[in-house]
Amino acid sequence: MSNRHLARTISMQTLYQWDFNGRPTAKISDFINSNLKDFAPDFDDKGFISELINNVINRVEEIDAIIVKYAPDWPIEQITNVDRNILRIGVYELKFSDIVPSKVAINEAIELAKTFGGDSSGRFVNGVLGAIYKDMIATNEIKEVDKVEKPRKENADQTVSEKEAKLPDEKK
Repeated sequence: MSNRHLARTISMQTLYQWDFNGRPTAKISDFINSNLKDFAPDFDDKGFISELINNVINRVEEIDAIIVKYAPDWPIEQITNVDRNILRIGVYELKFSDIVPSKVAINEAIELAKTFGGDSSGRFVNGVLGAIYKDMIATNEIKEVDKVEKPRKENADQTVSEKEAKLPDEKK
């Protein structure tokens, strides 16, 4: 499990507790510390968990409004606590994070939903976040991080001539 995925898992568990217990913001650090102790005692997230949770909580009304818009058949209080908080993380990273590429935000949320949600949670989260992303593209709300073309890992540091030099003679 990657460090960021583990951090998102701890964040989802913390937001679940926060939501389940009536949103006591003063207890967030206690929830984080408890989850880290129980599930990742030696994990140094370099502040990612706290930052993600605080950003979600600071925008929770705006995030919930987006969820309601894209899941109109599901009032926010009727979405399971797990799915609701996975969506909150996914919407925050998809719409508001400048450092998380959109496709990463969607894929991470889907993986959390498959792992911690019910049988249809992955499809539900995918449908909501996919619709948001489709509208972002349609309205040209593409994040800067999504505009940067990343080189392919394989031979990414080589120039074209170096790549050509490795082709067999008959293909040159």
